[in-house]
Formats: sequence, structure tokens, C-alpha cells
Amino acid sequence: MPEFAPILVGVSVLFLLVALYSGKIRAEVAFFSAVMFLTVFGVLTPKEAISGFANEQLAVIILLLILSDTIRKTNVMDALFNRLFKGTKSQRSFVGRMMLFIAPASAFFNNTPLVAMMMPYVHSWSKRNGMSPAKLLIPLSYVTIVGGCMTLVGTSTNLIVNGMAVDAGLPGLDIFDFTWIGLPLAIVGGLYLFFFSDRLLPKHKDAVAEFSEDWREYFVETEVGQTSSLIGKTIQQAGLRNLKGNFLVEIARNERIITPVSPTHILRSYDRLIFTGGLDTIQDMVKAEMGLSLPKTCEADHLSDVVEVVISYNSSLIGKTVKDSDFRGKYDAAIVAVHRNGEKLSGKLGDVELQAGDALLLFAGRDFYKRATENAFYTISRKQNVRVQGRKALYVILGVLASILVSATTPIPLFTCLLIVLAGTLLGGILTATEVRKGLDVNLLTIMAFGLALGKALINSGAADIIAETVLNVGKNLGPIAVIAGIFVVTNILGAYMTNKAAVALIFPISVSLAHSMNLPVEPFVLVVAFGGAASFITPIGYQTNLMVYGSGGYNFKDFMKIGLPLTLIYITLSTILLAVRYDLT
Repeated sequence: MPEFAPILVGVSVLFLLVALYSGKIRAEVAFFSAVMFLTVFGVLTPKEAISGFANEQLAVIILLLILSDTIRKTNVMDALFNRLFKGTKSQRSFVGRMMLFIAPASAFFNNTPLVAMMMPYVHSWSKRNGMSPAKLLIPLSYVTIVGGCMTLVGTSTNLIVNGMAVDAGLPGLDIFDFTWIGLPLAIVGGLYLFFFSDRLLPKHKDAVAEFSEDWREYFVETEVGQTSSLIGKTIQQAGLRNLKGNFLVEIARNERIITPVSPTHILRSYDRLIFTGGLDTIQDMVKAEMGLSLPKTCEADHLSDVVEVVISYNSSLIGKTVKDSDFRGKYDAAIVAVHRNGEKLSGKLGDVELQAGDALLLFAGRDFYKRATENAFYTISRKQNVRVQGRKALYVILGVLASILVSATTPIPLFTCLLIVLAGTLLGGILTATEVRKGLDVNLLTIMAFGLALGKALINSGAADIIAETVLNVGKNLGPIAVIAGIFVVTNILGAYMTNKAAVALIFPISVSLAHSMNLPVEPFVLVVAFGGAASFITPIGYQTNLMVYGSGGYNFKDFMKIGLPLTLIYITLSTILLAVRYDLT
């Protein structure tokens, strides 16, 4: 290994921070590049570079995601939610029920599918009760986060930290080792959301309602047909200046963008008219025999359902234009409009470059729900037929619960139990091999595996020891409690602005080195990394469930900071005190 290995690791970490914060390089590409760089220079061996893909805890995460996706494909959950939330009429009562039922569920089920299952119900409940979904979607994400912190299997962050501990030769954590700290945190966090979330959250309309009512934030494209009655008329003569609920923003003619649009501008065939407006009024205009049509990708009799989706944080669509995404070919659906949290879009719809958190309005065909099984986006509003019988979904739920119980009480690993359940779903016809393949989140797998490799590089190069020694020299007079709090803060801030998985991969070896250097128990230093990484409340980009609700709720970064910063401070303070007391660090 080269003598300047710590410098190489430092360069790699700096590259990752810049790449992930700027968003110009996809996370999985950034991690792959960093690990490849370290492998070329001998900091990592080829075996170490790819060893993360054989990590048992990583495999557990993937299996949980696949099995949870099976449950999401049935409306059996809607029936369950109707029972759980029966009689709730206020924001506070709904949040209280989420803490009572959803938080414990998230302790045993992966947060991402759980939020995906709950979001459509939150929207429908909000509509029925005349409430803004923005009052409930961030609490939904936060409730699953605080609930997930209560057990080893509640969040992928905990599983990753446990996997790194085992790889480092430390004893593995038991399923309820997190509960001693996570349960009090969840109770206090739940009380905070119960009493303060309504005051701190905005009254944004959901993306579907905004599309109809807050039309200035939406971007819809129509085309003047070759036989249109509008050809040769001015904008004024065509009646396009005073359309109810719509505003003509610009005209795209060949490669030229005409904006602002003058009332005297003369229309030509094949002009693309860019409106901001509601879907209903656009449809009325298209049906009004004006000779306007939606993009050709929308022309099909079977594209009948109007569906809203939100692009996921690790979607393969990110960075692609609407035109280059081949959305129609992949998903049997056409993109009709794009919503980006109030940002003004310009140019042809096909040239819009898609970003994480974008809300898309689709015209969906018969095969959409069959094809939309990968994690490119989350379906928020849909008319979906039941694809999995409720009884079969119940079998999956019971199988996962049984797996958790067996792994907690016997020497049989959770991975083995979940593998048996997955085999049962395949043999029973609940899932097909194709659906398993599509449900496999390759991007997430890559990030986690190479994140583990980067943690190895920090240890191999000695960089972790150097950072640990530096932190000790700075804080040697502050004591172990201050060091625990500092680890939480650093992990949490890194996780908030890149990803929590990347943050724990970076901080874990440093935290362990600090424990050894200070002759303290290692377990609290392992747990604080997990809690610091999982408790991601201050930005939408640090945790996948935050990003899921970000676009749908019409939130901005300030909304997350406003409600998330006090909750983060509560978690830092309380977790430090609880860890200090439980492990006698005073």
C-alpha cells in the first residue's frame, strides 16, 4: 500500500462530498468511481472492492424491499388503514394514530415500501377531510424514521452499520439492541410531531390539487395540428389570451423559443404552445375542436388513466430528458405535465431534464401497473386494479413477521428466513422471477456495497485512525459524552446532504477507532452512528422517504429545516444522554 494512501482516501472522500452535494454525478457512479480510484492505486484489493456485494446484511435489505413490494401491490392495506384510522378527523388525531400504528410497523418493515403504501391513503384521507396533505406527509416520513430506529431491521441504516460491525470483527447487534435507545427517542419524537407538526408545516396543496388550482407552477405542451383552425390567426384572434385557468407562456417553433408571446403573433402549423394550467382545462381546450393536440406520445385509446408519480432519489430517469427517457416504451404511459416545486420550466416538454422529486402527470395504459415495478418512481395517485390477492399478501406479511421472530429467538439468520419466504412467494405464484428482477434496486445495492468498500479503505489506509486522533486531540478535555454527541452531529449532517448510507460508511470506522483509543465500550459508538445516520430530518435528500414526500407535498428545503431541526436537536441531546447512562460513559 502506498505511503500516501491517507491522502488518496481523503481525495476520494472530498470527491464524493462534492459530487453528491452538487448532484451533477449520480450517487452510484460517484461511489463506483471513488472505489475504482482506490483500487487502481492499491489502497483496496479487488476482493475488498467488491466484498460488499456479498454482505449478508445488504442481502437482507434487498430481500425486505422485494417482499414489501409484494404487499404494496394489493389494496388489502387500504382496508387495513381504513380500520386503523377510523374516526380520525383532525391532523393531530391522524398523526397520533400514525405514531400508534405506523411507527411500530416501521420497526419491522422497511420504511420505503411502508411510506409508498401509506401515501395514497394520506392523499385520499386529506381530500375527504378538507386538509392539505402537506400537513401529514412529512410526519408520515418522520414517523417511519423514528419507528425504524427502534430495531435492527427497522431501517437499512441499522442493518448496514451492523454489517460493517461484523466485517470489522466486532460482535453483531441483536434485533432489540436498538430498542433501549430507539423507543424513548420514538416516544419523544412522536410527542413533538403530535403537538407541533400542525403549527410548523405549511398548508401546501398536494401536487394533484395544485395541478388543477395552482396552475402557474405546471408545464403542459400542446401542438397546432396541420388542419387546425388556428393557423394564420393571431394569438388574440385565436382566443388564447384569456383562457380560463390557463396561460400561454411561450411558443416553440422548430428550435426557436418565442417568449413573451405577443397578442399579434401569428400561429403556424406544428407550433408547440407551452401553457401553464390545469389538466382539465387543457383537455377541454383539446376537445374544443381548436386543432390543438397533446404530444404524440399521448395518442392512444388505451391511455385512459390519469396517474401521478414522483421520481425517486436513485431513479434511472434522473438526468434524462422526457424525450430520451423512452417513458412510453418502458412503462406504457405518456408524460403530460411536469411539476417541480414552483420552478418555472421552459422550452419543449420533451426537452425537460428530469430530476429527483419531480412530480409527473401521466396518461397511463393497461400495462402501466405491470411495468411500473422498478424503483424509478413512486406512484402517488392511481386507479389500480388489485394484482395480488389480499390473502396472498397476508401470507407474505405473516412470513416476514415469522422470519423476524425466528431470527430473534433462534440461531437461524434473518437472511435464511427471508430467503425461505421469498422462495414461497415464487412457488406460490405471488411473485414472478421477472417482478423480483424489476424490484431489485441495483442503484441502492451499488451505493451500499461500494460504501462498505470505502469504509474498508478508511481503515486500510490509516485515515480513520488519523481522523480519530485529530478529533481526540481537539476534544480530549470534553469527555466521552461530548465525543458521542460529536459523532452524532457529524454523521447526521453528512447524511442530510449526501445519503445516510454514505455517511455511516464514512463515519463508522472513525467512531470505532475513537472507542478503542479512549478505552471505552465499542457498542455505544456503533449505535450512535446508526442513530445519527437514520435520524435524517433536516433535508429531503438525505433519506429516501423524505424525498418521496418532498415533491408530492409541494415542500421546499425550508419546510424540512423548520420542522426537522428542532427534532434533530432533540435526538442529539436525548440519544447522547441515553447512551451515556446505559453504557456508563459518565
